[in-house]
This record gives sequence, C-alpha cells and structure tokens, in this order.
Amino acid sequence: MVMCAMSSTPASRPLAERRSSDVIVTHPNRDKPVVQSTRATVILLLLVTTGLMLVITISGWNVFESAVPIQIAYIVVYLTLAFFAGRWNRGVLPVGSALAVLLAIFALVAAPGWFNRDKTGFEAPNYLNANLLGLLTLLIVPVQVLLVLFAMRGFSQGWNVEVERPSSGARADIYGDPEAPRSASRLT
Repeated sequence: MVMCAMSSTPASRPLAERRSSDVIVTHPNRDKPVVQSTRATVILLLLVTTGLMLVITISGWNVFESAVPIQIAYIVVYLTLAFFAGRWNRGVLPVGSALAVLLAIFALVAAPGWFNRDKTGFEAPNYLNANLLGLLTLLIVPVQVLLVLFAMRGFSQGWNVEVERPSSGARADIYGDPEAPRSASRLT
C-alpha cells in the first residue's frame, strides 16, 4: 500500500492569469532597528572613505605619479556602493568588503611615502602638509576594517529575504485555502 499526500493545495488559476496585485512582497528583516543601523553604518563608512580619498587625491594631485586613475575609480565605485547599499542591495556588501581589504593594503603601503615627503628633495603637496596626508592615509585603514566588519554583519542579516503575502483583495484559491483539509490518495 502506497500513500501519497500533497504538501500544498494547487492553485485553481494558472500562473499566467494571476495578477501581481494579488501578492504583496514584504522584507521582514529590513524593519528591524539593528538592520537599519547596520545599513546606515555601512553607508556612512563608504562615504567617510570616499571623503578621505577625495581630500588625499585633491591635496596630493601635483605629487601623484600614476595613482590618480585608481583613486578616482575607487571614489566612483565607493559612491556607487553607497547608493546601492541605500537601496538595500545585499550584493554590494561582499564587493565592498573585498575592495576595502585592497584599499587598506594600498593605504598601508602608501602612508610611509607621505611621511618621507617631509624630507628635502621631494616636492611638497599643494594644499595640505605631507605628514597630514600620511595621517589621513593611515586613517583609511581602520575605516576599512570597520567597513569589512559591518558589511559582513549586514550580509548575515538577510537584507534580501522576501515574504509573499496575499493582498486583502486576493482570492483565497491563489494560495489555497488553509482551512481546507488535506486529502491523501491511495494507490495500490
């Protein structure tokens, strides 16, 4: 004797006939204060990094040799990541983390060069002292560590979880009647 039971009631209307207005998509994790604060922190860290890179790039423009396109690309990418994080796109979090690790390495390598510019024989930056630019470059490192930590925290919070619920005007047969008894068929 073999028994077969369906786990859900089939919908009476075909999928093509169902209207999207019959379904309300909600994101339950996005309403939590801890998730909203994580998103705000990730956006803030991306914007702080962008601001630091802008100050360093503009102040040291005359002494950069070939790093200007890389810094401009990082600024544009970080602004784009902040925009998409503001739109609850979870995919930017691992990308932002990977770029943050690279930028932290670049900053650790570049900072001693700024401090060496204080000696004779080096051209001085236009707007800020070389030691201050070295300090700002070193400040990028802890900001990137925080960015990695908060981005991974946001990634684990499930920003992309969606729950479909019938709208108040949706027919009950779309999702099946939860009160209807489940039938089991006998096959012999």
